[in-house]
Amino acid sequence: MKFLRFLLRCSLLGILAASWLLAGVYLYLNPGLPDVATLRDVKLQTPMQVFTREGDLIGQFGEQKRNPLHFDEIPEQFIQALLAAEDDRFFRHRGVDFAGLMRAVSELALTGEKGSGGSTLTMQVARNYFLSLERTFMRKFNEILLAVQIERTLEKEEIFELYFNRVFLGHRSYGFEAAAQVYYGTTIRELSLAQHAMLAGIPKAPSRNNPISGPEASLERRNWILGRMLGLGYIDREAWSEAVAEPVSATHHGAKLSFAAHYAAEMARQEMLDRFGMAAYTDGYNVYTSISSELQQLAQDTVVHGLITYDKRHGYRGAERQLPPPAEGSAAEAMALWKVALAETPIEAGLTPVIVTELGDQQASILFRDGSSDILLWENGLRQASPYLSENSVGRAPQSVKDVVSVGDLIRVQPREDGGWQLAQVPAAQAALVSLNPDNGAIVSIVGGMGFENSKFNRATQARRQPGSNFKPFVYSAALDAGFTAASIINDAPVVLQDASLEDIWRPENDGGRFYGPTRLRWALTQSRNLVSIRLLQQIGVPKLLNHVQQLGIDTSEFPRDLSIALGTHEMTPLELASAYSVLANGGYAVTPWLVEQVEDVDGNTIYQAMPATVCRNCEDAVSPAQDERELRMEEILAGVPDSTQPPQAERVMEERINFILNSILQDVIKRGTGRRALALGRNDLAGKTGTTNGPMDAWFSGYNRDVVTTAWVGFDNYTPLGRREFGGTAALPIWIDYMRIALRDSPDAERPLPPGVVHVRIDPDTGLLARPGQENAIFEYFREERVPPPAGDGEQPRTGGRTNDQLIKDIF
Repeated sequence: MKFLRFLLRCSLLGILAASWLLAGVYLYLNPGLPDVATLRDVKLQTPMQVFTREGDLIGQFGEQKRNPLHFDEIPEQFIQALLAAEDDRFFRHRGVDFAGLMRAVSELALTGEKGSGGSTLTMQVARNYFLSLERTFMRKFNEILLAVQIERTLEKEEIFELYFNRVFLGHRSYGFEAAAQVYYGTTIRELSLAQHAMLAGIPKAPSRNNPISGPEASLERRNWILGRMLGLGYIDREAWSEAVAEPVSATHHGAKLSFAAHYAAEMARQEMLDRFGMAAYTDGYNVYTSISSELQQLAQDTVVHGLITYDKRHGYRGAERQLPPPAEGSAAEAMALWKVALAETPIEAGLTPVIVTELGDQQASILFRDGSSDILLWENGLRQASPYLSENSVGRAPQSVKDVVSVGDLIRVQPREDGGWQLAQVPAAQAALVSLNPDNGAIVSIVGGMGFENSKFNRATQARRQPGSNFKPFVYSAALDAGFTAASIINDAPVVLQDASLEDIWRPENDGGRFYGPTRLRWALTQSRNLVSIRLLQQIGVPKLLNHVQQLGIDTSEFPRDLSIALGTHEMTPLELASAYSVLANGGYAVTPWLVEQVEDVDGNTIYQAMPATVCRNCEDAVSPAQDERELRMEEILAGVPDSTQPPQAERVMEERINFILNSILQDVIKRGTGRRALALGRNDLAGKTGTTNGPMDAWFSGYNRDVVTTAWVGFDNYTPLGRREFGGTAALPIWIDYMRIALRDSPDAERPLPPGVVHVRIDPDTGLLARPGQENAIFEYFREERVPPPAGDGEQPRTGGRTNDQLIKDIF
């Protein structure tokens, strides 16, 4: 009895001492514990996502891959799998599970391995959000105390949600929804029971237990969790049997983009970085752009198709790489080397890399990166593969398969509609396309090159190239503004210029070297006559032209101050040219290109909304607001309060009548000039201009109707000539046509109304004067009513900026 009383006293004293010790630890640690209430407002690092205007995902940026879900969005089956793996008594304990701790200790003692952990989900939340990962008793005490406080503050569903969205799961994925995307390429709601168990097993050792880095360990962990689920009654034996028999199917998946639009997404990323700094990568912004999903994909396809078409005209350059063919007895080694080379070679422009493994009389056997093989027939590109000699010539056509390829050649193929393969090659040239809404400058599609994987350089916004004749419309708009008319006569004759700024005597020529004599301005622009443009600029003056184009929104700070700008010798980007052509397309209003339309924070609140200056097409027909609304708005205007519900009206920068007349000339470029190929679209409302620079180095086409303006460019990054038979109308215009064929599908083919103050009269095509009554060769021309020329035969000359044609020619020579 005395011994029992002694043991009882010792036990009581031990319990009392332990209680005092725990109380002391609590009093010591509690003041320094963080406020768990902050978990209600916790801000998880969530990547930025970029969408098209239709809501298709085109980009994701951020170091941590995370897609937070609310508790009611998490599948019940996954909840059970995670509870079986980590804390099956989660919904019953109050933060610390002593039974779970004892079970973990017993499992460790019996098996020598940790099965279920001793830490509850709540304790792991405390550790993940507030504590370091150091293994000390003090940190464990803090973890327990925080777990108790968290349980007192938050609901169980909130705690589970915090764990679900925060835990690291390998391969830069944080949270189980992101892990489902990384390992299986889908949402967690679409995974199988075995896949749920696989994900639930990762938190214990993310680097070892994830199914990509450690497939064997992860499989063992998955099956253990499935056994726990069976033992806990979460699943029946049939479901367990099917799940444990399911093979590991995980592979690495990047962000699941709706389609690739990397140039546009990168532009949005840079704009967000400028607006929000590094928080753009972590605060979960959803960025909605002005990009059209359909037109963006169309733009990418047409650019690639246009480049491949151009490339075919200039011959086959041969294999990308020449790998050693198999020596006798070393076929296996050669095959292994070939597979490595194929794995290292990305698909570019939709062209698949293959290696030639065997040659026949009418075919070549080819190997794909997955180990499969097929044949490339002689008729499918091999027979047509005349060798490239220079940009201006190709060699004689091949006579046999071995004239084109050899065993060990790494070449490109593309699928044919009939199911076979066609010989191809990655184009050496590059191209860009940008398409805008001319009413507000919204970028509806933009392609900065053949492929982002090939080059991240965005030629649509960064490549400064000479626009050539693509710039001439603005020389002519300046001339019309200065008093010239579409019927003004300029002599298309040789001119020799000596200008200090040009550093030498300059003898410009027309394409083809011919001269055509006195020429009306309309016909000169339609046929892109260089000498007329230069003489025209001589008359209006370089300063006047620069002032004019500055008013249109063109940056002239780096333009040369000489007559060469009449031929587009300065540098502009495709986006800058498309923006300038928007003024021509929208009736004469300045708009600024923009991409980001709306930004939402992680909670769905709109924190930015684009309000670009917009052309008001039907302002005169708009219904007037009620009198009290007008008076209220007037008070706001007087008080300096902007109207946040309506975008500001775009500023007119080109006189309406000049815009109409210039547009009619640019329509003639397509109907009877250098852009005639666009007649294939069968529309009457198209206007545009080709552009080709010396070499030729650059090929352009910029064109539009009332609803869409698009610029296409083709050239080499290293300024290699395109070939003497390549022009804006042969290299760039086909890309523009293929794009606009679909882009204008829903745009009505409407004729522009005649503005007030514009008259349509018959003139003599040779003199530009009003036609005589009954003159057979008379043509119609548009004039501003105060600029109508006098009748022919009264001794007067057509007006050309207030000076007669004889005076102009005299001044020039």
